[in-house]
Amino acid sequence: MKKILFVCDGDNFPSGAFEFIRLLRQQEPVWVKGFFFNPIDFQQLVSISYMPVSEPYVKLKEKEKRVVSASRDQFVDLCQTNNIKYHADKNVWEWDRESFVRETRFADLVVLGDQLFCSGMLREQPNYFMQEALHAAECPVMIVPEKFSSFERMVVAYDGKRESVFALKQFCYLFPKFTDLPTEFVFVKEDSTNEVPDVDLLKEYSCLHFNSLNVSKLHFDAKKHFSTWMAEKKNALLMSGSFSRSTLSNTIRKSFSDTVIRDLKIPVFIAHHP
Repeated sequence: MKKILFVCDGDNFPSGAFEFIRLLRQQEPVWVKGFFFNPIDFQQLVSISYMPVSEPYVKLKEKEKRVVSASRDQFVDLCQTNNIKYHADKNVWEWDRESFVRETRFADLVVLGDQLFCSGMLREQPNYFMQEALHAAECPVMIVPEKFSSFERMVVAYDGKRESVFALKQFCYLFPKFTDLPTEFVFVKEDSTNEVPDVDLLKEYSCLHFNSLNVSKLHFDAKKHFSTWMAEKKNALLMSGSFSRSTLSNTIRKSFSDTVIRDLKIPVFIAHHP
């Protein structure tokens, strides 16, 4: 039985993320822990900072507790309805990176919503808080769009380095039943050769896990054109080893995974080597 961490801030309940968990439950039993925390409303904090008394701040905190409790109740109802084993902590937390890291250390998978996560603070995704979560997580993360139902094929972003191979292994360990789907391994490099690093070893390993696979090389700049290429792959899931760099580095130098998360509403599986 897998332990899954379901993450929700305030009333930004990620329905697509829960739908993905429900899909997993149809395949095997799972145990889901709800990780709920308070959002931060910067505009309200700015306005109350000029108040001479603490009452507005107290009211804001009470409102945050109410919306978090509503999301927790929704999570409990859905788990009970779908016969999913769960735990929903009744404490209301502020976003705390260290608590999140500890939770992920003892989890098999984190599931996040791609559009709503901390969107009340920064709307464009992946925002700073999502980047921090993806970088800090000590287990794989599945980012799921709000209108998720399922997927029919998979694309593996392969670069021959340990991060992409580690992500591939983690996916196989976690989701062996998804490996029946058609899978395309793509190596992207803007040059004139057709060489793919360690392609024989890649095929040797992958043929043992996937029923239908293809390995190809794409000749363009991944950060500029990969999301456009992915947009043509209907009902696909992207598997990537991204976000091993620091949050600051990711902010300065965007990766192709950032672009896919921002522009395409598809599930993205991310696992980086610890």
